[in-house]
Amino acid sequence: MIIKNASVYTEEGRFLPKDIYIEGGKFVGSKEKVTDSTEIDGTGCYAIPGLTDIHFHGCVGHDFCDGTREAIDAMAAYEASVGVTSIVPATMTLGEDTLLAVCKAAKSYQEEGPKEKRARLCGINMEGPFVAHCKKGAQNGAYICKPDIAMFDRLNGASGNMVKLIAIAPEEEGAMEFIEKKHGEVVISLAHTAADFDTAAEAFGKGASHVTHLYNAMNPYTHRAPGLVGAAVDSPWAEAELICDGVHIHPAAVRTTLKMFGDGRVIFISDSMMATGLEDGDYSLGGQAVKVVGNLATLADGTIAGSATNLMDCMRTAVLKMGVPLETAVKCAAVNSAKSVGIYHEFGSITPGKCANVVLLQKDGLSVKQVVLEGKPL
Repeated sequence: MIIKNASVYTEEGRFLPKDIYIEGGKFVGSKEKVTDSTEIDGTGCYAIPGLTDIHFHGCVGHDFCDGTREAIDAMAAYEASVGVTSIVPATMTLGEDTLLAVCKAAKSYQEEGPKEKRARLCGINMEGPFVAHCKKGAQNGAYICKPDIAMFDRLNGASGNMVKLIAIAPEEEGAMEFIEKKHGEVVISLAHTAADFDTAAEAFGKGASHVTHLYNAMNPYTHRAPGLVGAAVDSPWAEAELICDGVHIHPAAVRTTLKMFGDGRVIFISDSMMATGLEDGDYSLGGQAVKVVGNLATLADGTIAGSATNLMDCMRTAVLKMGVPLETAVKCAAVNSAKSVGIYHEFGSITPGKCANVVLLQKDGLSVKQVVLEGKPL
């Protein structure tokens, strides 16, 4: 396949007019290596790598914590259709038996290998149960527990070592030991925490390197108490997730965050729940009732309960409504996300040898014109 006449996003983070060559589901470097003469006209389009969402819970009526291969398959089909071609879905704070079922389902699904018209399942984001009660947000407080290395090992073992990220409240008993012992095995993300600056800085010093949905479920940044946000900025190896759905974070805060961290340390996520892709109504998240109106999802007490927006829409919102340059938004939604979970060698850029995931966006409005998934047009 050849994609012609598009403005192509390069590894240097720029758009250049060039053709894209695909053979055997991979990008190749020249027309001479292409045996299939199929052409796609990209005139009037940007060509970007397929996006990677490292933090979302569900969509189209399904939740990762349903713990079934059918749920994962339905989610993977929807995500691919909107240009999110690699996924690392997130668990919720639930009992160990439930989490074990989720991990086993993910392992079973992944062992079947890549599937047509489906985003690639690339790992698990374990959000909870090692969080703080006072900042639980939409997590179910009944299942919160102290950081437990043995429990994590059981869950990760059941998944076939698919857990890419683990959320930790660093002020909780056992958290620092967990971070020290496990940071070489899994990305440690500080999350749902009331940690002050010193505690968060200590956690980053011991090996934490990630922050789950920055600003949400943590103490705010202030000039006398910079907290987790300030500690993350001060730790040059720390990455920060942002939910750019237009609900969770003010546009000015998104722009400020990019200035503080730089565009290489910010990862756009959707944090989407099962209502994404469906109409307004009543849904659930982690066993708790959620009402969705527009792109706002809330628990009965008004707590924001994830988002009802997919990552492509979040990226589009960042560009069209928040003043984020498209080059920066693509980096945050496709490049940084893939790097953060160790899959950039295979996904996240339009580079010879990598999996041929491409999304053509209309230059006028950034709507999706075409998704090419592992070398095949959807």
